[in-house]
Amino acid sequence: MKVLVTGGMGYIGSHTCVQMIAASMEPIIVDNLCNAKTEVLNRIETLAGQMPRFYEGDIRDEAFLDAVFAEHDIKAVIHFAGLKAVGESVAKPLEYYDNNVNGSLVLARCMRKAGVKSIVFSSSATVYGDPEIVPITEDSPTGATTNPYGRSKYMVEQCFGDLFHAENDWSITLLRYFNPVGAHPSGIMGEDPQGIPNNLMPFIAQVAVGRREKLAVFGNDYPTPDGTGVRDYIHVMDLADGHIAALKAVGEQAGLHTFNLGTGKGSSVLEMVAAFGEACGKPVAYEINPRRPGDIAECWASTEKAENVLGWKATRTVAEMTADTWRWQSANPQGYATEE
Repeated sequence: MKVLVTGGMGYIGSHTCVQMIAASMEPIIVDNLCNAKTEVLNRIETLAGQMPRFYEGDIRDEAFLDAVFAEHDIKAVIHFAGLKAVGESVAKPLEYYDNNVNGSLVLARCMRKAGVKSIVFSSSATVYGDPEIVPITEDSPTGATTNPYGRSKYMVEQCFGDLFHAENDWSITLLRYFNPVGAHPSGIMGEDPQGIPNNLMPFIAQVAVGRREKLAVFGNDYPTPDGTGVRDYIHVMDLADGHIAALKAVGEQAGLHTFNLGTGKGSSVLEMVAAFGEACGKPVAYEINPRRPGDIAECWASTEKAENVLGWKATRTVAEMTADTWRWQSANPQGYATEE
């Protein structure tokens, strides 16, 4: 089955492509390379035994997308393409709405013209805002987002929901990720953020490998066991498998399907720092800084729906998440860059 994968050269997209090939699916990758490198294709080929078709272009370019759909008998779309840095979204809201919201609308239009009506959308737990109750279920309130990145994901969910209510022969699956971490266990593929990392795990990894002096821990006075923020960290390989499970379970089923993808339990920042120290065999330097505005104390997923409907469950542990990240970062200290 041919599946268009937007943003397939990125962190989650590339790992998903490897797993798709193993599941006898054929990913057709579209990516504008604004946050990815072409070396990823070689890594996918090394791991999967074949190099997927890749088209460099932007999902906001309707003629470009039309041409890709015309060339292939595409049955479904997995839509990863989007800008994803919370801080940057506050500084550049128009760019985020244009890329994430407008890009998704152009993609949906091109899908409709091509007669492709099955899409799995890369959404985010940020659509829940600051949850009143944890664990968070798919029925928890959404929309009280705290930054333009989260609002852009929420807006796309609303757009796709309205599309389904108008044209109910679509299969639209919204996957709300919690905190993706880890790397392919081979150490050949992993997360390669451009510039200063926005997320905890790559920042810890860059401190451990000597690229950065120390980690800033924002707040140690939250109402949590050690005072630091608690999040639901999920291994990127589990996340990749979740997309394939969604395509298989509901990808041909008309409906608006929503699932949390997480582990169902939370880990604190200092727990993750300690686990990484175990993985790399040395302590990770950090300092406590004041809380950041907009950060929440704790957030983790209820995973029952994904288990019951998709037959999917995250199985990889925090020890595996940190060990796989360290294997990737220590073997690739500068990420996918071939030179410093």
